[in-house]
Amino acid sequence: MENQLSVSPQLLAQLYEFSTVKNYSSGELILDENASIRSIPIVTKGSIKVMRTEEDGREILLYYIKAGESCVMSFLGGLHGETSKVKAEVEEDAEILFLPTDKVTSLIKTNPEWLDYIFKMYHKRFEELLDMINELTFRKVDDRLINLLHKKSELTGSKIITATHEQLANELGTARVVVSRILKTFEEDHKLQLGRNRIELL
Repeated sequence: MENQLSVSPQLLAQLYEFSTVKNYSSGELILDENASIRSIPIVTKGSIKVMRTEEDGREILLYYIKAGESCVMSFLGGLHGETSKVKAEVEEDAEILFLPTDKVTSLIKTNPEWLDYIFKMYHKRFEELLDMINELTFRKVDDRLINLLHKKSELTGSKIITATHEQLANELGTARVVVSRILKTFEEDHKLQLGRNRIELL
């Protein structure tokens, strides 16, 4: 088994022993808002994006979960018996371990390395959420859009991004027409090339 989690072989073996392993294709929903949380997702291959829906129906991208990482929002909800406050969707084809919440608790009590892993995830997500707040507050939509495109490129290791203007708008919490206009400007400035449901960074 490939170790993407940066944990010891002993802890990795326990995670695989206690978890259910599932494979998902890009675009599949693995957790919806208000759903019960009975297990914690740990990504071993691929990536997923975590989003939240605002009262007006707009969706805001909170952060990406890459191989070797988990979702701290699921930790919180699962440990306290709460429903999910976010939804998680597969960004690129993924293999995910689903660790039952009771095993999450027992590992916290018996394995300091697992607790350290959770703290590291909390720290990483906290910094990412601060960055997101900073972007929403101080950065213009065009800056946020080009930053999002580069993040997607880094995730997949490719300069070609497969996404519709509507999907990008949802992740930024803005209107599709705004994204389309900005992308056209970027194309005219030779920053990227537009295709059908694809964008190539130049």
